[in-house]
Amino acid sequence: MATWQQEFTDRTGILKQADGPPVIFAVWHNRLASCMVAWHGYVRRQRPAGRLAALISASKDGGLLTNVLDRFGVHPIRGSSSRRGRQALLECATSIERGYCIAVTPDGPRGPKYSMQPGVIALAQVTGAPIIPVTVQIRRRISLGSWDAFQIPLPFAAMHITFCEPIHVGRDSGETERTDIASRLATVLGRD
Repeated sequence: MATWQQEFTDRTGILKQADGPPVIFAVWHNRLASCMVAWHGYVRRQRPAGRLAALISASKDGGLLTNVLDRFGVHPIRGSSSRRGRQALLECATSIERGYCIAVTPDGPRGPKYSMQPGVIALAQVTGAPIIPVTVQIRRRISLGSWDAFQIPLPFAAMHITFCEPIHVGRDSGETERTDIASRLATVLGRD
């Protein structure tokens, strides 16, 4: 990670507020390798007292990721659409109330790749926290043969991370509006 060249673009209008509101970061599952760069390399510099919790699968693979993120000071919340979903949503909402930002992979933990799951929209609706789409372009990377084609930056890779404009979900949003918002979020996050 120390060799990666990082460039950040902030279109949020709120991340530079040291005492700004908690937000929900949404990043595709295959870009997870860049998340700590985004958090420590940019967000924590803008918000030195900021805290991050991450929604992580309750699977064995999620246990491995939990150990890694714990070393970076990230609070793990275990659950997914298939296991502990309601409990995880409640824990995420409670963490936001306590001032934590939340990181979510809206197509995880099992995909399909780039297919939006409803959890991130539900969390934003329940809490009122804005969703910040995070896009990551990596030059010099390898892609694994996993369901998400997980991207691993090579040494000295160039990485451009963009924090896009916030997406808000109204507390009274109906199913059609939530579907439209999920579609817009997927479009902003893009694909390869």
